[in-house]
Amino acid sequence: MKLHEFQAKELFAKYSIPVQKGTVIENPQQLDGLSLHFPLVLKAQVLVGGRGKAGGIKLAKTPAEAKQHARAILGMQIKGETVKRLLVAEAAEIGAEYYLAFIVDRGAGRLVAIASAAGGIDIENVARTAPEKIAKVALDPFLGFQSFHARGLGGQIGLGGALLTDFVKIAAALYHLCTTEDAELVEINPLAVVGDRLLAIDAKVIIDDNAVFRHPDLPKNEELTELEQLARASGLSYVELDGEIAIIGNGAGLVMSTLDVVAHFGGRPANFLDVGGGATEENMAQAIDIVARKPGVRALFVNIFGGITRCDDIARGITASPPPVQMVVRLTGTNEEEGRKILQAAGIHAYLDPEEAAQRVVSLVRGR
Repeated sequence: MKLHEFQAKELFAKYSIPVQKGTVIENPQQLDGLSLHFPLVLKAQVLVGGRGKAGGIKLAKTPAEAKQHARAILGMQIKGETVKRLLVAEAAEIGAEYYLAFIVDRGAGRLVAIASAAGGIDIENVARTAPEKIAKVALDPFLGFQSFHARGLGGQIGLGGALLTDFVKIAAALYHLCTTEDAELVEINPLAVVGDRLLAIDAKVIIDDNAVFRHPDLPKNEELTELEQLARASGLSYVELDGEIAIIGNGAGLVMSTLDVVAHFGGRPANFLDVGGGATEENMAQAIDIVARKPGVRALFVNIFGGITRCDDIARGITASPPPVQMVVRLTGTNEEEGRKILQAAGIHAYLDPEEAAQRVVSLVRGR
């Protein structure tokens, strides 16, 4: 679960990580009467990168200029996301820029602390072009992040004196945030020198989806579309895509391969939906209802390989909730014969070969 920058900075402030004074607005008129000192920086609040290059971050020296920028940014599209809110903050005169983050390294099975003197730059590019500028330490889960880790990282990126003391405090607070809030990633980029102190100019926080239930005070997950939220509430794995052929399968691997085979024959998948192992009649009916709601869907491909999942349950779900679009079904596995009889009685042919079924659904969409 990704947080917007303003939400991440609210968490930062909660854990005593220094951030700029600012507020969030949804229309230019809200700039009137703000107790903020100019110049101000206006930053689009979207869950994608590249805001600056897209014109979503602007500096304003006067109230009139701030309103002009707000009108230009609000409503703009950045990588498919519409800007609905702006973070308005007091601009900072930045000296040096650093990078600091804690991230879950799944290969190592532990958190890794990362720091760099090349702040303000995409850390992936730094890792490719100048790996020597990155300092990192894999953390023992029993020992955690200690002050000697922080001093070591700070020293490696060239910090000393009061700035190193600042860095140690901020790094400890960021680690505390990461572990307490069950984050997969917490990142400050840049962690900037402003005057004689360090300040978190930008903030990124990604919470582990599996731990969200433990944090009822977290904001609503704005990464998910309305249909993705509905599917999650129904216990289904659903991701919206931009095609016109809805896909339902059982098992993530099978669904992924179904997307690939449909694309191979020239089709454009509209979604990923996995009903999971042991899917019931009700699960199947819910899945059909969800995928059919997406605008632009012209056909549905149901690809079931029954193991724990019973083909007769799937067939009952299909006949109980037939989609409003053309449908192709591939059905094989547990209770296959009974499932086929149920579909046949409803006038639905079930294919055995997934490639043949995929070709058929693509041809339906193309009108062949």
